[in-house]
Amino acid sequence: MKRPKVKNILIISVLTISFLLSGFISTGPKAPEFKLKRIVIDAGHGGKDPGTVGSMSKEKDIALKVALQVGQYIQENMPEVEVIYTRKTDTFIELKERSNIANRNKADLFISIHCNAAPSRAAYGTETFVMGTKNFEANFDIVKRENSVILLEENFEEQYEGFDPSSPESYMMFNLMQKAFLSNSLSLASKVEEDFSTRVNRYSRGVKQAPLYVLWTTSMPSVLIELGFLSNANEEKYLNTKEGQTYLSSAIYRSVKAYKEEIEAL
Repeated sequence: MKRPKVKNILIISVLTISFLLSGFISTGPKAPEFKLKRIVIDAGHGGKDPGTVGSMSKEKDIALKVALQVGQYIQENMPEVEVIYTRKTDTFIELKERSNIANRNKADLFISIHCNAAPSRAAYGTETFVMGTKNFEANFDIVKRENSVILLEENFEEQYEGFDPSSPESYMMFNLMQKAFLSNSLSLASKVEEDFSTRVNRYSRGVKQAPLYVLWTTSMPSVLIELGFLSNANEEKYLNTKEGQTYLSSAIYRSVKAYKEEIEAL
Protein backbone atom coordinates (compact mmCIF):
# COMPACT_ATOMS: atom_id res chain seq x y z
CA MET A 1 0.00 0.00 0.00
CA LYS A 2 1.45 3.36 -1.05
CA ARG A 3 1.70 6.19 1.39
CA PRO A 4 -0.03 9.46 0.41
CA LYS A 5 2.27 12.07 -1.02
CA VAL A 6 2.37 14.49 1.92
CA LYS A 7 4.30 17.13 -0.02
CA ASN A 8 1.68 17.29 -2.74
CA ILE A 9 -1.16 17.50 -0.17
CA LEU A 10 0.54 20.41 1.60
CA ILE A 11 1.01 22.26 -1.69
CA ILE A 12 -2.69 21.81 -2.56
CA SER A 13 -3.74 23.02 0.91
CA VAL A 14 -1.61 26.15 0.69
CA LEU A 15 -2.97 26.94 -2.77
CA THR A 16 -6.54 26.47 -1.56
CA ILE A 17 -6.02 28.90 1.33
CA SER A 18 -4.41 31.41 -1.01
CA PHE A 19 -7.36 31.25 -3.39
CA LEU A 20 -9.81 31.78 -0.50
CA LEU A 21 -7.92 34.79 0.77
CA SER A 22 -7.57 36.34 -2.67
CA GLY A 23 -11.24 35.85 -3.52
CA PHE A 24 -10.76 33.36 -6.36
CA ILE A 25 -12.97 30.82 -4.60
CA SER A 26 -16.48 32.13 -3.91
CA THR A 27 -17.59 31.98 -0.29
CA GLY A 28 -21.22 32.53 -1.22
CA PRO A 29 -23.29 35.61 -2.08
CA LYS A 30 -22.75 38.71 0.03
CA ALA A 31 -25.64 39.52 2.35
CA PRO A 32 -27.54 42.63 1.25
CA GLU A 33 -26.86 45.76 3.28
CA PHE A 34 -29.64 46.61 5.72
CA LYS A 35 -31.33 49.99 5.34
CA LEU A 36 -33.85 51.42 7.77
CA LYS A 37 -36.56 52.39 5.31
CA ARG A 38 -39.84 52.52 7.21
CA ILE A 39 -40.82 53.59 10.75
CA VAL A 40 -44.25 53.32 12.35
CA ILE A 41 -44.94 55.93 15.03
CA ASP A 42 -47.77 55.11 17.40
CA ALA A 43 -49.43 57.84 19.48
CA GLY A 44 -50.83 55.93 22.45
CA HIS A 45 -54.55 55.84 23.24
CA GLY A 46 -56.99 58.19 21.44
CA GLY A 47 -60.70 58.77 20.94
CA LYS A 48 -62.78 57.17 23.71
CA ASP A 49 -59.55 56.06 25.40
CA PRO A 50 -57.95 59.12 27.04
CA GLY A 51 -55.14 57.17 28.65
CA THR A 52 -53.74 58.73 31.81
CA VAL A 53 -55.62 61.87 32.87
CA GLY A 54 -53.82 64.64 34.74
CA SER A 55 -55.24 67.75 36.40
CA MET A 56 -55.12 69.74 33.15
CA SER A 57 -54.47 67.31 30.28
CA LYS A 58 -54.93 63.85 28.81
CA GLU A 59 -52.26 61.42 27.72
CA LYS A 60 -53.81 60.88 24.28
CA ASP A 61 -53.37 64.56 23.34
CA ILE A 62 -49.74 64.93 24.44
CA ALA A 63 -48.77 61.60 22.88
CA LEU A 64 -50.27 62.66 19.54
CA LYS A 65 -48.52 66.05 19.48
CA VAL A 66 -45.13 64.50 20.22
CA ALA A 67 -45.66 61.61 17.78
CA LEU A 68 -46.49 63.99 14.94
CA GLN A 69 -43.50 66.19 15.76
CA VAL A 70 -41.11 63.22 15.84
CA GLY A 71 -42.45 62.13 12.46
CA GLN A 72 -42.02 65.63 11.05
CA TYR A 73 -38.36 65.77 12.13
CA ILE A 74 -37.69 62.38 10.53
CA GLN A 75 -39.41 63.35 7.27
CA GLU A 76 -37.55 66.67 7.07
CA ASN A 77 -34.09 65.37 7.94
CA MET A 78 -34.21 61.74 6.80
CA PRO A 79 -36.21 61.89 3.55
CA GLU A 80 -35.12 58.36 2.63
CA VAL A 81 -37.18 57.01 5.57
CA GLU A 82 -40.93 56.57 5.24
CA VAL A 83 -42.99 57.51 8.31
CA ILE A 84 -46.33 55.81 8.96
CA TYR A 85 -48.60 56.86 11.84
CA THR A 86 -51.07 54.58 13.59
CA ARG A 87 -53.19 57.71 14.06
CA LYS A 88 -52.88 61.37 13.10
CA THR A 89 -56.07 62.57 14.79
CA ASP A 90 -57.97 61.96 18.01
CA THR A 91 -59.28 58.54 17.01
CA PHE A 92 -59.55 55.21 18.81
CA ILE A 93 -57.31 52.50 17.36
CA GLU A 94 -57.54 48.96 18.70
CA LEU A 95 -54.38 47.71 20.37
CA LYS A 96 -54.02 44.78 17.99
CA GLU A 97 -54.48 47.07 14.97
CA ARG A 98 -51.55 49.25 16.05
CA SER A 99 -49.11 46.36 15.70
CA ASN A 100 -50.97 45.11 12.61
CA ILE A 101 -50.27 48.45 10.90
CA ALA A 102 -46.56 47.98 11.52
CA ASN A 103 -46.59 44.34 10.42
CA ARG A 104 -48.64 44.95 7.27
CA ASN A 105 -46.32 47.74 6.17
CA LYS A 106 -43.22 45.65 6.92
CA ALA A 107 -41.82 48.39 9.14
CA ASP A 108 -38.21 48.29 10.27
CA LEU A 109 -38.98 50.05 13.56
CA PHE A 110 -42.00 50.64 15.80
CA ILE A 111 -42.14 53.50 18.32
CA SER A 112 -45.09 53.91 20.68
CA ILE A 113 -45.36 57.19 22.62
CA HIS A 114 -47.13 57.53 25.99
CA CYS A 115 -47.34 59.45 29.27
CA ASN A 116 -47.06 57.86 32.69
CA ALA A 117 -48.91 57.99 36.01
CA ALA A 118 -48.35 56.69 39.53
CA PRO A 119 -50.23 56.62 42.85
CA SER A 120 -47.46 58.78 44.32
CA ARG A 121 -47.60 62.32 42.92
CA ALA A 122 -43.90 62.61 43.64
CA ALA A 123 -42.98 60.08 40.91
CA TYR A 124 -41.38 61.71 37.87
CA GLY A 125 -39.04 61.03 34.96
CA THR A 126 -38.88 59.30 31.61
CA GLU A 127 -38.60 55.58 30.93
CA THR A 128 -38.53 53.46 27.80
CA PHE A 129 -39.82 49.90 27.60
CA VAL A 130 -38.86 46.97 25.41
CA MET A 131 -40.64 43.64 25.26
CA GLY A 132 -39.60 41.30 28.06
CA THR A 133 -40.60 39.79 31.37
CA LYS A 134 -37.64 40.91 33.47
CA ASN A 135 -38.82 42.51 36.77
CA PHE A 136 -42.39 41.76 35.70
CA GLU A 137 -43.88 42.21 39.18
CA ALA A 138 -42.28 45.63 39.65
CA ASN A 139 -43.70 46.93 36.37
CA PHE A 140 -47.09 45.19 36.55
CA ASP A 141 -49.09 48.36 37.29
CA ILE A 142 -47.80 49.98 34.08
CA VAL A 143 -48.35 46.75 32.14
CA LYS A 144 -51.97 46.53 33.29
CA ARG A 145 -52.66 50.18 32.50
CA GLU A 146 -51.20 50.13 28.99
CA ASN A 147 -52.82 46.80 28.09
CA SER A 148 -56.22 47.61 29.64
CA VAL A 149 -57.29 49.51 26.50
CA ILE A 150 -58.26 46.03 25.28
CA LEU A 151 -61.29 46.18 27.60
CA LEU A 152 -62.71 49.13 25.62
CA GLU A 153 -62.85 47.11 22.41
CA GLU A 154 -65.89 45.23 21.16
CA ASN A 155 -65.68 41.43 21.47
CA PHE A 156 -62.31 41.74 23.21
CA GLU A 157 -62.67 38.27 24.77
CA GLU A 158 -62.85 36.72 21.30
CA GLN A 159 -60.39 39.12 19.67
CA TYR A 160 -57.66 38.43 22.21
CA GLU A 161 -58.49 34.76 22.79
CA GLY A 162 -59.19 35.07 26.50
CA PHE A 163 -56.23 37.31 27.30
CA ASP A 164 -56.95 39.22 30.52
CA PRO A 165 -54.69 42.29 31.01
CA SER A 166 -55.27 42.25 34.78
CA SER A 167 -54.30 38.58 35.25
CA PRO A 168 -50.60 37.72 35.74
CA GLU A 169 -51.28 34.23 34.38
CA SER A 170 -52.22 35.67 30.98
CA TYR A 171 -48.66 36.88 30.51
CA MET A 172 -47.05 33.44 30.55
CA MET A 173 -47.28 33.29 26.74
CA PHE A 174 -45.22 36.47 26.32
CA ASN A 175 -41.87 34.75 26.82
CA LEU A 176 -40.84 33.74 23.30
CA MET A 177 -41.83 36.48 20.85
CA GLN A 178 -39.65 39.55 20.27
CA LYS A 179 -36.48 37.86 21.60
CA ALA A 180 -35.02 38.06 18.10
CA PHE A 181 -35.40 41.86 18.19
CA LEU A 182 -34.39 42.45 21.81
CA SER A 183 -30.83 43.60 21.11
CA ASN A 184 -31.87 46.27 18.59
CA SER A 185 -34.82 47.34 20.73
CA LEU A 186 -32.50 47.80 23.71
CA SER A 187 -30.09 49.78 21.56
CA LEU A 188 -32.73 52.31 20.54
CA ALA A 189 -34.27 52.46 24.03
CA SER A 190 -30.86 53.19 25.56
CA LYS A 191 -30.24 55.98 23.08
CA VAL A 192 -33.63 57.56 23.84
CA GLU A 193 -33.07 57.55 27.60
CA GLU A 194 -29.49 58.77 27.22
CA ASP A 195 -30.62 61.72 25.09
CA PHE A 196 -33.47 62.57 27.46
CA SER A 197 -30.95 62.69 30.30
CA THR A 198 -27.92 64.37 28.72
CA ARG A 199 -29.45 66.63 26.07
CA VAL A 200 -32.91 67.46 27.45
CA ASN A 201 -31.93 67.39 31.13
CA ARG A 202 -34.83 65.13 32.14
CA TYR A 203 -34.52 62.57 34.91
CA SER A 204 -34.28 59.12 33.31
CA ARG A 205 -35.75 56.14 35.14
CA GLY A 206 -33.94 53.94 32.65
CA VAL A 207 -34.70 51.21 30.13
CA LYS A 208 -37.11 48.55 31.34
CA GLN A 209 -38.66 45.33 30.13
CA ALA A 210 -42.38 44.60 30.29
CA PRO A 211 -44.85 42.29 28.47
CA LEU A 212 -46.72 45.07 26.71
CA TYR A 213 -49.11 43.68 24.10
CA VAL A 214 -48.32 46.26 21.45
CA LEU A 215 -44.60 45.39 21.65
CA TRP A 216 -45.17 41.65 21.82
CA THR A 217 -47.12 41.48 18.57
CA THR A 218 -44.87 43.61 16.37
CA SER A 219 -42.41 41.73 14.16
CA MET A 220 -39.60 44.29 14.28
CA PRO A 221 -37.53 46.15 16.91
CA SER A 222 -40.02 48.07 19.06
CA VAL A 223 -40.01 50.48 22.00
CA LEU A 224 -42.64 52.17 24.14
CA ILE A 225 -41.61 55.58 25.47
CA GLU A 226 -43.11 57.12 28.61
CA LEU A 227 -42.47 60.87 28.32
CA GLY A 228 -43.21 61.69 31.96
CA PHE A 229 -45.83 61.55 34.70
CA LEU A 230 -49.12 63.42 34.34
CA SER A 231 -49.72 62.57 38.01
CA ASN A 232 -46.82 64.90 38.88
CA ALA A 233 -47.89 68.57 38.72
CA ASN A 234 -44.53 69.93 37.62
CA GLU A 235 -44.01 67.29 34.98
CA GLU A 236 -47.55 67.64 33.64
CA LYS A 237 -46.95 71.35 33.23
CA TYR A 238 -43.70 70.71 31.35
CA LEU A 239 -45.30 68.09 29.07
CA ASN A 240 -47.98 70.60 28.07
CA THR A 241 -45.53 73.28 26.98
CA LYS A 242 -44.48 73.67 23.36
CA GLU A 243 -40.87 73.83 24.50
CA GLY A 244 -41.12 70.56 26.44
CA GLN A 245 -42.77 68.74 23.54
CA THR A 246 -40.15 70.08 21.11
CA TYR A 247 -37.24 69.00 23.31
CA LEU A 248 -38.64 65.50 23.83
CA SER A 249 -39.49 65.08 20.15
CA SER A 250 -35.99 66.21 19.16
CA ALA A 251 -34.44 63.70 21.55
CA ILE A 252 -36.45 60.83 20.07
CA TYR A 253 -35.55 61.94 16.53
CA ARG A 254 -31.82 62.15 17.36
CA SER A 255 -31.97 58.68 18.91
CA VAL A 256 -33.63 57.23 15.80
CA LYS A 257 -30.98 58.87 13.60
CA ALA A 258 -28.15 57.48 15.75
CA TYR A 259 -29.79 54.04 15.77
CA LYS A 260 -30.14 54.08 11.97
CA GLU A 261 -26.48 55.00 11.52
CA GLU A 262 -25.41 52.29 13.95
CA ILE A 263 -27.31 49.38 12.42
CA GLU A 264 -26.59 50.39 8.83
CA ALA A 265 -22.84 50.44 9.62
CA LEU A 266 -22.87 46.81 10.77
